[in-house]
Amino acid sequence: MTTTEPAPSAAARAPGSTARDVPALRDALCARLPGWLRTRRWFAGKDTPLAPVEPVLAELVVEGPAALLLAVVRAGHDELYQLLVGVRDELPAELGHDVRIGRAELADGRRPVLYEATGDAVLMGRLLDRIALGGRAGVLRFEHGGAPPPTGLPGRAGTAEQSNSSVLYGDRALLKVVRRPTPGPSPELELLAALDRADGVRTAAPLGWIRSAPGGPDGGTTLAILQEFVPSRGDGWQLAVEAARACVAGECETVAPLGGFAEEARALGRATARVHAALAAQLGSRAPSTAEAAALVGALDGRLTEALRELPQLAPFERALRSVQRSLGEAVRRGDAPHLQRVHGDLHLGQALRAEDDWVLIDFEGEPGHSVAERRRPQPALRDVAAMLRSFDYAAHHALAGLLGAPPGEQSPQDLRGTRLARRASAWAVHNRRAFCAGYAEAGGTDPRRAPVLLRAFEADKAVYEAVYEARNRPEWLAIPLAAVRRIAHERVPAG
Repeated sequence: MTTTEPAPSAAARAPGSTARDVPALRDALCARLPGWLRTRRWFAGKDTPLAPVEPVLAELVVEGPAALLLAVVRAGHDELYQLLVGVRDELPAELGHDVRIGRAELADGRRPVLYEATGDAVLMGRLLDRIALGGRAGVLRFEHGGAPPPTGLPGRAGTAEQSNSSVLYGDRALLKVVRRPTPGPSPELELLAALDRADGVRTAAPLGWIRSAPGGPDGGTTLAILQEFVPSRGDGWQLAVEAARACVAGECETVAPLGGFAEEARALGRATARVHAALAAQLGSRAPSTAEAAALVGALDGRLTEALRELPQLAPFERALRSVQRSLGEAVRRGDAPHLQRVHGDLHLGQALRAEDDWVLIDFEGEPGHSVAERRRPQPALRDVAAMLRSFDYAAHHALAGLLGAPPGEQSPQDLRGTRLARRASAWAVHNRRAFCAGYAEAGGTDPRRAPVLLRAFEADKAVYEAVYEARNRPEWLAIPLAAVRRIAHERVPAG
């Protein structure tokens, strides 16, 4: 519902917001957030009843007529959310009405408007300067590494929004605003710093960050990370889908077999292996203990049991999937358990940028749905590999759906053209999966194809996870992971 509120009179206006206004701004923000949060892509509580929003912390990080409030609130599924809130007499017209949250009422009679501020070039520029300055603002700490970050640059909201928000500062820096902060050390900051120390790995080096004090009301949390900007031709998902679409449509057969993306897939495999090697060198790699090896197998078994309980479509494959897990357990008992190390944790084609000279992996925070302890736990590097192989499969079938004009679950098996194109899509995925594995081996990583039992188990685990996700969020896409589960179930288990 849209309401019209009277604008503040000129006589009631004071020079600008200061720290003494924070309690009133915080209370007004929490009162107006329940409905507004549902309009945000990064809000995960859209399926829950409207409930009061509770303040966790609020600090004015930029004062004046155009002020910036950094707030963390508790909402939805009892989760934390971060907001960068602009405070002005009037909403800047160029921002659009959808960023508007509402008005506050201050003790001196002013009624400033509160709004989502990541698109406010001026305020985001002043926030960049605040990070470079360092120091504290209440419970917040502004820090940076070696060289100070750039200053004096306006900010521009990024367009590729997912679970977080980004602000771009020309071609110099990118600020990642963590929308769903988790108390504890930042896995992403740890891994970016480790890669920055390593030789021979291109990365988005960390330039600065904002975090709350360990003793603060949210328990100590990294709220934003300023990183080096990586110029690129696009991310791997965009480029792979374009290449797959051309191949599936039959436009690439005279140029290169199955499309020209294989060399890119091979290069991405090399880049991934270099990242894994650098993380192992900087943060350690070790053989798992007997208990850890057993826990690895047990975790896969537990996730499969939960998925079978939730998704009946997996039932026809239960026996085969259990067989895959038994093969993994036998391999582990023979002493073939993979080494453990820090890994990306949520690797897919969209997490790789094609820079001019190489691929650059980004977004090292891990799967946001897991706790910080889980995301920081050493894992087999093959988990990242299996996740990337699944991403090639998704890219091929996304391209196929675009050509047929229907998601996979709605394509008719009687459509001969669709069947022919589906075979091309599968062939493209297989071709590029092999190229990725070859590149991984070329850069010094163990060829994933030399550990077929382990790779198959991790890929099955990922496909089952995808099936549950699609059933919950995009039922029309469920056919993609189910097809992968079917393929894995019918593959011959390699002899140990």
